[in-house]
Amino acid sequence: MNEKLTILQKDAIELLRALIATPSLSKEEDQTAAIIKDFLAVRNVAANRVGNNIIALNKNFDPAKPTLLLNSHHDTVKPNPQYSRNPHYAAIEDGKLYGLGSNDAGGCLVSLIATFLHFYEAENLKYNIALAATAEEEISGTGGIEMSLPHLPKIDCAIVGEPTLLQMAVAERGLMVLDCFAHGKAGHAARNEGENAIYKILPDIEWFRSHTFSRVSDLLGASRMNVTVIETENKAHNVVPAGCRIVVDVRVNELYSFEEILETIRQNVSCEVKPRSTRLRSTSIALNHPLVKAGIELGRSYYGSPTTSDKALMPFPALKMGPGDSARSHTADEFIFVEEIEKGIALYIELLEKVVRH
Repeated sequence: MNEKLTILQKDAIELLRALIATPSLSKEEDQTAAIIKDFLAVRNVAANRVGNNIIALNKNFDPAKPTLLLNSHHDTVKPNPQYSRNPHYAAIEDGKLYGLGSNDAGGCLVSLIATFLHFYEAENLKYNIALAATAEEEISGTGGIEMSLPHLPKIDCAIVGEPTLLQMAVAERGLMVLDCFAHGKAGHAARNEGENAIYKILPDIEWFRSHTFSRVSDLLGASRMNVTVIETENKAHNVVPAGCRIVVDVRVNELYSFEEILETIRQNVSCEVKPRSTRLRSTSIALNHPLVKAGIELGRSYYGSPTTSDKALMPFPALKMGPGDSARSHTADEFIFVEEIEKGIALYIELLEKVVRH
């Protein structure tokens, strides 16, 4: 086991270095998808490619058994403009592996791939194990996990690899972005004509700022709203604006549905409210779920995550957990400790041993 684990850890780190060296912005992950598929093929794992997503099933897949999904993403954001290093040079210095996507979420992805390989040929497991290395997570695109799920068997539960310091994110806020419009009447500012749409929307902005939702989650706290954009169509200073648009970022805990939140908003504001999407819903996994119970037995703590991931798009229980620190995500000179990856692989394997073995 120790020798096998060491090989898995070494190969995972080399795979991550190859991924870092290959640009993989969201919707442009074709080359990293090919790298992952080739990595699996060399190890005699038959994998399918669906768009820029790579999916595989354990060798002894049994359709009569439940299936556990291991998922993380291989797309990245654009490099932070304050980078002092080449974002695609995967240098290892002082135990840190640098590079774009190293922490979010390359370390998690290669750790889950190593875990999948550990169990790939295992027999008599209680669960099938599926792997999905997916695209477009950073933009919540439809060409990632949503595209992949129809090509997988029915999934009963999942581990979603995101940097959580190897603690368990058992709940996650939902995200709903609203475009809100106030309509007035254009006029000349010098003559105080028209109906100023900015002034019409000001009471609504104040309501978004001050309203509190009564149901407070033990894991995620209160649902929150923030006005993040205000704009009109005006280019000139002397025109009373006929229209004003604001954007509202709404973070919803697991105690509310998006429909409830929208109903409350529309009952209290006069502006027109249009949600861009209601896909990224709040999720939670029960504390008595086998994955969570196994994590607790291994000394892991649990918490509610303020950030949104592909977990929001999964219609089954999912535990978000992985090596790395979310505070490093999207930062200049992003890195992950090599030791974090090594510990991540070992912990994932220990966790699954408690869940999938008889």
